[in-house]
Amino acid sequence: MLTSKERAELRAQANVLETTLMVGKEGVTENVVAEADRLLTARELVKGKVLESALMSAREVSEALCEATGADGVSCVGSKFVIYRFSEKCQEERNQTGRAKRKETPKSKADPVGKGARARRAAAKKVREQRNAYFKEKAVERAIERSREKQLRNGE
Repeated sequence: MLTSKERAELRAQANVLETTLMVGKEGVTENVVAEADRLLTARELVKGKVLESALMSAREVSEALCEATGADGVSCVGSKFVIYRFSEKCQEERNQTGRAKRKETPKSKADPVGKGARARRAAAKKVREQRNAYFKEKAVERAIERSREKQLRNGE
């Protein structure tokens, strides 16, 4: 299962890909599944198109191919779809050419944007608490005042 960040990165990579898999009026047949499997093994990322004559939507085709090949759906826009499956063959090629995926660098705790957002939220919370305390105090004072007035009226 892909995370949203991985999916976004794969969508960006798929923008420049040519459409290599076509699904026609027959729908998802054994030949289409075999071709998709071959392309996923060779490329990892496959962009496909569902022709207008097909009786299936791009999402249905994508889900069917993902189920049949063990891939993950990346995106479906209009009549085009993108699927992804990790390939050992592609990883070996990346390792040989020195283009292996780098490990993610650990994020430092000092995130300036997040730090500013946290500071603003804390300041807003403090202001809310002060305002609530002020109004609560005034409500208590007013209740005491009303109770005194009531006592004065009852005592007269």
